Amino acid sequence: MSFIQKFAPAAALTLAVALSATSAAAEWRGWNFFDADYPTGVAMDAFTDKLAELSDGELTGKTFHNGVLGSGADAISQVRLGALEFSAISLGTLGATVDEANVASLPFIFKNVDHMHRVIDSEIGAQISDAMADQGFVPVSWYDSGARSFYNTERPITAPADLDGLKIRVMGNEIFVNMVNDMGGNGTPMAFGEVFQSLKTGVIDGAENNYPSYESTNHFEVAQFYSLTEHLIIPDCLCVSKVIWDGLSAEQQAMVTEAGQHSQAVQRAEWAARVEASKAAIIEAGVVINAIDDKTPFQDAMASVYDGFIAQYPDLEGLVNDIKNFD
Repeated sequence: MSFIQKFAPAAALTLAVALSATSAAAEWRGWNFFDADYPTGVAMDAFTDKLAELSDGELTGKTFHNGVLGSGADAISQVRLGALEFSAISLGTLGATVDEANVASLPFIFKNVDHMHRVIDSEIGAQISDAMADQGFVPVSWYDSGARSFYNTERPITAPADLDGLKIRVMGNEIFVNMVNDMGGNGTPMAFGEVFQSLKTGVIDGAENNYPSYESTNHFEVAQFYSLTEHLIIPDCLCVSKVIWDGLSAEQQAMVTEAGQHSQAVQRAEWAARVEASKAAIIEAGVVINAIDDKTPFQDAMASVYDGFIAQYPDLEGLVNDIKNFD
């Protein structure tokens, strides 16, 4: 048993008791990787503004943008322990902590972005939310992070064979490494902040992400082939620490929930607009975008990824099938 596993429950209880007396007075702190003008940043500021309005100033907060409070791993740890009140977190990152969140990271599990919205807003999303709360994270918003596609410095990707020999940066999750490897490429975990220079110097040949991330980080300047595989559609959550949540009254929890739903609506609208703006910007910059009419070969290549996932998490096979079969 690790130190955190042994002592975190006691620490969480202590923090929750302390919060019950001070939550109305303390200003909440939130972590955001992106800048304040990015859809996530706009939505998180909308969350704290709405929360202050609903609580007549009892519950106030400030989002610290651009990752100034540390790394994503730092944010997850601090939210879990109650040292940070809220954060925007990708389920792709959270999957290392919450098994159910990892289901959303399976390639092609969502048919499209609209399908993801309908699934995550349903009872399936509530099931994932409950599992996250058990591990210290209370989702109050489900944010859009679009569809992730491959981009590289060498050539358009029209079939899995086109990935042969390419080193593709992925997030630090075994699912993503296996995904690229099974398509014929070389999945390479790497911190997001290192990708631009690594593309520029040839340390990697490509990466995968959504339109806004590809454009806002200027990756399009050094990797001008963008191929619409749309292999991953992974939602983000705006999560409040369970330690903090448990220190709130029922009335305050209702306010946080309402502010979260307001933030969700803001983020999804901002995201949709940003996708179109980012797409227009990279087209103007000369990026070669290619659609893929038949994604079946890519999907078929993922059979071993699914088999490996079910072998590792047999209790989650029902959840996987529920998502795939959700109409």
